[in-house]
Amino acid sequence: MRVLIVKTSSMGDVVHALPAISDMAQALPGIQIDWLVEKGFAAIPAQHRAVQRVITLQWRKWRKSLRAPDTKTAVQAWRAEMNQHRYDLIIDMQGLLKSVGFACFANGPRAGYDWHSIREPLASLFYQKRARVSRNLHAVDRCRQLAAQLMDYPLPQTPPDFGLHRNNCSWQPEGSAHFAVLIPCASRPEKLWPQADWIAVGRHFASQGLAIAVMWGSPEEQTRAQEIAQAIGGVVPPFLTVAEAANTLAHAQIVVGLDTGLTHIAAAHGRTTVGIYCDHEPGLAGITGSGCVQSLGGRGQVPPLQSVLDAVAAY
Repeated sequence: MRVLIVKTSSMGDVVHALPAISDMAQALPGIQIDWLVEKGFAAIPAQHRAVQRVITLQWRKWRKSLRAPDTKTAVQAWRAEMNQHRYDLIIDMQGLLKSVGFACFANGPRAGYDWHSIREPLASLFYQKRARVSRNLHAVDRCRQLAAQLMDYPLPQTPPDFGLHRNNCSWQPEGSAHFAVLIPCASRPEKLWPQADWIAVGRHFASQGLAIAVMWGSPEEQTRAQEIAQAIGGVVPPFLTVAEAANTLAHAQIVVGLDTGLTHIAAAHGRTTVGIYCDHEPGLAGITGSGCVQSLGGRGQVPPLQSVLDAVAAY
């Protein structure tokens, strides 16, 4: 049996879909699972032990120049790759008109959430098979329930298994195998936590004898990371790809990060992880993993420094 998963973005959403793949592989031995994802996040499904083929697209780039010759060539190559196999089922775990539009370029019956469960109800009209899943569940549980219903196997009662390979550490603070990671950068300024509080957390880790790495992803974020690292005697890594960052996070002793994809990757690798939420409720997308994890804050509820210090001290 061959199945295509459509879950293209964002990084955290892709991470949350991983346990459903582990469930499918466990319940249906021999199943072949492909995954359609934005190119920038391809390293995440590629690290899952049950994903055989990762198909990438660059919609975020292509949509800016759909008539450009280079874009047309890239889209033609993507469409050819989408049609290499006939799928027994194409599962749209994104639940958007955009994602079901991508799914329509694959060969096989489409499936996803029903009208009452989906983010954009009109997308459900393009499925041949639908499942009703409560919208009040965590994103991980929604994906697991969707896959179980569509693939007709009992929903596992086991904790979520993210199924990620733990590769060699891509980068770590020089001369230290024991290190903490701070992730103080996010896609929107509303998500940010006070810089002075990051420095206080970093100094706590330094007092425990841990080396401290401060991660970044853009030039603006690099400047912020350097300022924090300088104040705590930490280090700032060079630019890391998603795969390299994931491999580094998989070897950290503890990670404290904002509500961003890298924080979710750390938890998925079983690391002790504290997530800081300043602009979003963690209930439906909180930090989840097999290690010690905790989500603090919420929409309009910036977690105080002492709450974060208490959380990291508990580990």
